[in-house]
Amino acid sequence: MRLYADAMQRIAYFGPQGTFTEQAALRFGSELVPVDTIQLAIASVRKGETEFACVPIENSVEGAVPATLDALVRDEPVVAVAETVLDVRFSVLVRPGTTEIRTIASHPHALAQVREWIADSLPGVTSIATSSTAAAAAAVERGEFDAAVTAPVAVHHYELDEYATNVLDVADARTRFLLLRRPGALPEPTGADRTSVVVTTPNRVGVLSELLTELALRGINLTGLESRPTKGKLGEYRFYIDVEGHIAEPRIGDALAALHRHSREIRFLGSFPKADHEPVEAHNDEFAAAAAWVDAVRKGERG
Repeated sequence: MRLYADAMQRIAYFGPQGTFTEQAALRFGSELVPVDTIQLAIASVRKGETEFACVPIENSVEGAVPATLDALVRDEPVVAVAETVLDVRFSVLVRPGTTEIRTIASHPHALAQVREWIADSLPGVTSIATSSTAAAAAAVERGEFDAAVTAPVAVHHYELDEYATNVLDVADARTRFLLLRRPGALPEPTGADRTSVVVTTPNRVGVLSELLTELALRGINLTGLESRPTKGKLGEYRFYIDVEGHIAEPRIGDALAALHRHSREIRFLGSFPKADHEPVEAHNDEFAAAAAWVDAVRKGERG
């Protein structure tokens, strides 16, 4: 399934090979370029080394991915043009012939999602954090640890055996990924879209309420809200806001203009089709009619 990128366009992704991000990136294209960090994946797009980057943005168990949120606001803008969602099911990989597991390694988010399984199935084992699930698999292959919690695809990249599959504490865990590129023509509205922005606000009473009121007044559904410190002055935050709808729609454009008025800085992060393709309830006809009435009054054609 190709959701946006041409199969021959290069997609940087948070590697190495054998991660969930690789599985997600394969849905967008086949010319994949693994890099060591989320920041490097996005930097490769900014530098023109790759056309796209695939990065995780949120997990239903562990929440937003801070490394992605922070990287999105550094340096030149990038925008999301597509998203995909993966059901999360882990595999536990070991070296062939392993009979005893004393250490198990993985990315901290992965370890958090299988904590109960480890306690029940491998009592007394020591959990060790690594930079990615695939890095854990590579370390097990080298003999540094006994087992790795990985994405299922990792078994195809490393000389390891499956000790367990479909491992997870929460049955419905899912991770959402974004496909990013440099700013350009936006995807056309589909009627089932998401728009993302990040707003930096002055430090004053009620500022977040002001932002949310602008959305509520226009009947816009908020699908995500995260705050991150600006890493400057204490008490100053950026708000990452996801809403249903496309910036081409009058109500969404009107709302973003209002957010701009309330913000010290605003960055557009994209308008793109939602992964679930569920239609968005909109009131665009009402906004179009109201705008036409105001225009007519200004021209002296209506009273």
